[in-house]
Amino acid sequence: MNSTSTIAHQKTEQTENIESRIIEAAKQEFIKKGFEQTSMSDIAAVVGINRPTLHYYFRTKDKMFQAVFASIVAKFLPHIDTIFSTQQSFSEKLEDVIDVYVSIFSTNPLLPKFIIGEIQRDANHLIETFYSLNLDQYLKHIGEFLEKEMESGNFKKVPLPFIFMTLYSQLAFPFLSKNLTMKLFFNEDKDTFNAFLQEWKHLSCIRLWQSW
Repeated sequence: MNSTSTIAHQKTEQTENIESRIIEAAKQEFIKKGFEQTSMSDIAAVVGINRPTLHYYFRTKDKMFQAVFASIVAKFLPHIDTIFSTQQSFSEKLEDVIDVYVSIFSTNPLLPKFIIGEIQRDANHLIETFYSLNLDQYLKHIGEFLEKEMESGNFKKVPLPFIFMTLYSQLAFPFLSKNLTMKLFFNEDKDTFNAFLQEWKHLSCIRLWQSW
């Protein structure tokens, strides 16, 4: 690699590093404060850059939100799509899907609150972001799989909105109610709560499977 190529490679790495730092900082700020309450200045300050540099990478807060949303959803939606494409039984697939969500929510416990907050604030903005990133292809494929499973008699026929609301309420509520649950039942002990989550995860899968 000649000196010109080396310099170009270093600049590319530096650009990617700054961009990834911006996205991570924006994700944490959005999750903590919500889209409306987060300013570009807040994000620039967390990264340690000035606003002109921030605008060089992301011209608008909306573009930054798209990048953050993509970084979040890209961690689980393609994975879930892959799980549903395996040859496992439906109950095994369901358990693997719950594993993915619990793992992500455990790493980002404020994420369910952020998503629900954005749904309440501006559901259209969330949906438009979703479609702008072409993520609807995964939902379509998953929906087709569920319809096929119902037609095959692997679980009883229920409307897709019922499946959506049942699954996500089961997944999100333990994290939304974490502070209350820890005080009421676990004496604010995180290890005990985390152990409970593992038990809940298994029982939740059984309950969902039985309800369907």
